[in-house]
Formats: sequence, C-alpha cells, structure tokens
Amino acid sequence: MKIYEYKGFPNPARVRIALAEKGLFDDVEFVQVDVTAGEHLTPEFLAKNPSAAVPVLELADGTHISESTAIAEYLDHFAGDPELTGKTPKERAVISMMQRKVEAGLLDAVGFYFHVGTDGLGSDIESYRNDAWGARQKETAVKTMHWMDGILADQAYLAGDQFTVADITAMAGFAFADFVSLDIPETCAHLQDWRTRVSARPSAAKAA
Repeated sequence: MKIYEYKGFPNPARVRIALAEKGLFDDVEFVQVDVTAGEHLTPEFLAKNPSAAVPVLELADGTHISESTAIAEYLDHFAGDPELTGKTPKERAVISMMQRKVEAGLLDAVGFYFHVGTDGLGSDIESYRNDAWGARQKETAVKTMHWMDGILADQAYLAGDQFTVADITAMAGFAFADFVSLDIPETCAHLQDWRTRVSARPSAAKAA
C-alpha cells in the first residue's frame, strides 16, 4: 500500500494515527505531495484524486481511496484489533455520528477559519478570503470544544469507553488548532484531560 500525503497536515495525520493504532504503519510507503508548491493540482495527482486533496491510499491493484474516513474504514477492516470504527451496528452508528460531529465542528471549522479567515497558505494557493465567515467558524470550533468537554465528563473517549476514529479526528483537529493558536478553553477540564491521555498514546508520535 502507498499513502500519498503531505506530512504534518491534519488529514494525513488522521491516517497516520490509524495506521499506528492498527499496527500497519511499517506496511505502507509514504509518498509526499507538496501541497504548498501546488503538486496536488498536477494532472498526475488529480488522476488519483480529482478533489485535489491528501491523503490518498493506493492499493496493490491500483485502486485509489481518498477521504480520511474512508481510508480509516478500509484499514480497520484490513487488520484486526483494536476496532476503531466499531463492531456492532450500534457501536458503528455512534462512532460514525461522533466522528462526523467532531469533524464538522472542530477539524473542518478550524480549517475554514485558517483558509478563509487568515492568510492561510498564501495568495498563490488560497483563492478566497472571508474574514466574517472565518470568525464564525472559529466560534464554531470553540463551541464544539465546550460540547466535547460535556461528553467527556461522563465517558473516557468521545464515542464511549474505547478509543475510536472519533478521537483520532479530534486529535488532528487540535493539532490544527494549535497551529492557528486556538487554545482549549481553560474551563474545559475534561477535554484537557482527554487530550493529555490521547497525546500519550504511541500512535500520537506518528502523526507528524
């Protein structure tokens, strides 16, 4: 397997953590795509993912799988324990729900804030600027942090008592938030504790 990525970016980090959790990290070849230089816009890469986004998983038969959630789903079924996307219908539904809420409310919100509310990756890459929308997305991210803190008051991880893809998405979201200097509110003690615990997992060291 190959992973086309830009090391250090949030979505590639999600796949790296999933690979490490599943014990597959050393089974893949990482191919760097320099997004800051526009390599994701070349015809060669667009043939792999017309959405022009990393990461992309390439299988031995030439199949290309994009979207971090889809890649994580494949990896989770490819290898055994630990289960990151759930076993029972209820587990799978709850994990999928929580993953999407964290993705939209934190990771995507921080991304929108960075790309349209700041200088982002620079004028050569960014084609749109909207400070008001960026500020609104920043507010959404903080609101989501407070919601997550409430969830974590009653359980160890975002989707229950086990570490899942929902936590992986949140880890990437907070790494992005660190990059744009958006801190976890001081009142979110449960969220702070969760972040300390997940940051200590061996897979966290593989994210960047």
